[in-house]
Amino acid sequence: MELRHLRYFIVLAEELNFTRAAERLHIEQSPLSRVIKDLEEELGTPLFHRGRRGSRLTTAGDVLLTDARQVLAMMEQMRKNVRAIASGYRGVIRIAISDGAVEPRLSGLLARLRADEPELEVRMSDVPLSSQLRGLRDGHFDVGLALSNDVGKGIVAEAIWVDPLLAVVPLSHPLLAFPRVPLHELVRHPLVLCDPAVREGCSQQITRFLRAEGGEPIIAEYAGSIDMMLIFVAAGYGVGFVTDAQMEICRHPEVAMRPVDAKEAMMTTYLLQPASGRSELAERFVVRLHRHALQQSRDHDISP
Repeated sequence: MELRHLRYFIVLAEELNFTRAAERLHIEQSPLSRVIKDLEEELGTPLFHRGRRGSRLTTAGDVLLTDARQVLAMMEQMRKNVRAIASGYRGVIRIAISDGAVEPRLSGLLARLRADEPELEVRMSDVPLSSQLRGLRDGHFDVGLALSNDVGKGIVAEAIWVDPLLAVVPLSHPLLAFPRVPLHELVRHPLVLCDPAVREGCSQQITRFLRAEGGEPIIAEYAGSIDMMLIFVAAGYGVGFVTDAQMEICRHPEVAMRPVDAKEAMMTTYLLQPASGRSELAERFVVRLHRHALQQSRDHDISP
């Protein structure tokens, strides 16, 4: 079995059509069919159910697809690690970010890290939560930041930042009459919420606190980013939300912000790590993250 064979198999498993898969691979269909046949003979089991309407994976094919992707990801990571060493780096820390958990204060942490360990390469990936969890389990990522602690087996979630939520409203909106917006008033208005397909953890936390008042929120639109939310709010579609920490980057001339008067109106950022342990580089990063979070908390407490 060669890596080339696994690449061919993965493409066919994604396309479930020999013609389209061959086109993606820039080869003829017959070599692709031969590779898949050789794989099936070597493994002793069919990998695809073939029919008039196309192909579909067998149970064995599903297992191989997961393992093949992991093997190729490990090979690619090996290549990147070797290139990093050749370029003068002494190590790599791979950080996954999900749910829009990137915040201005993360810049300060990375700047400190670069100053103290310039030989360390930092790779950050903005990925869906499901991809982060899969990457942490298979070793593709070292640590992650997300807005969800619903992570399943094999992952440890630790609250690292907790921020008050602010309501973002259009100018001249009736909620601006409140210095702090009561939750029972807030839920009477249409809302622009995080797109659960893009920012799953954000959506879960906001929906949870809104339901504390009872009933279902009135959802006008879903937004995949803060910028998109600001556009919808400024256009009058509904009320949006940002955290106190995100307020620094939320700039739009046609919106205003108000604190939400509810103890449930908080957003928690979680540090996610493999339960099986972490590398020395990841350990040092986590220690720095804890120190940075503690300093941020102290600075917030003493600010006027």
